[in-house]
Amino acid sequence: MTSTNRERTFQWDNPLEGAKQALTMSGLEYLQAMGEGKIPFPPLLHTLDFKPTHLEKGKVIFSFQPQEFHYNPIGSVHGGVISAILDSAMGCTLHSILEAGSGYTTLELKVNFLKAVTNKIEELHAVGKIIHAGGRTSLVEAQLIDKDNTVYAHGVSTCLILKY
Repeated sequence: MTSTNRERTFQWDNPLEGAKQALTMSGLEYLQAMGEGKIPFPPLLHTLDFKPTHLEKGKVIFSFQPQEFHYNPIGSVHGGVISAILDSAMGCTLHSILEAGSGYTTLELKVNFLKAVTNKIEELHAVGKIIHAGGRTSLVEAQLIDKDNTVYAHGVSTCLILKY
């Protein structure tokens, strides 16, 4: 059996520097500052190679091209990678409506995997949507879709709103 070595390298900035700034900005301002390069993206985006591609109040979209380095042992994108991109879209969608001095944490995450994802599939998009935004908890969802709106996975998350 012939093996081809595969390699991947990436760099990131200190994520705690941006996190400090988050406390003084609304969620939307904070996400916009990241998009403008004023605050570095969190290392997770570099690690899993996905990126925010749309940002508005109450809706955030992350995109990624499935790659071999996302694979699980059975030859498809690992469910944890899919969960991470859905969780990011849901969390940032919620963050986009929060006031300065507020944050959130995920209390519960549920993902339904509907279709296998491989590197033969073109770019996929995790589209976040708010179902309910309360004072202490919120319910958000995201779908992982392709350009034809075929749904590959669906996630729902309950988040706790934090006041700092």
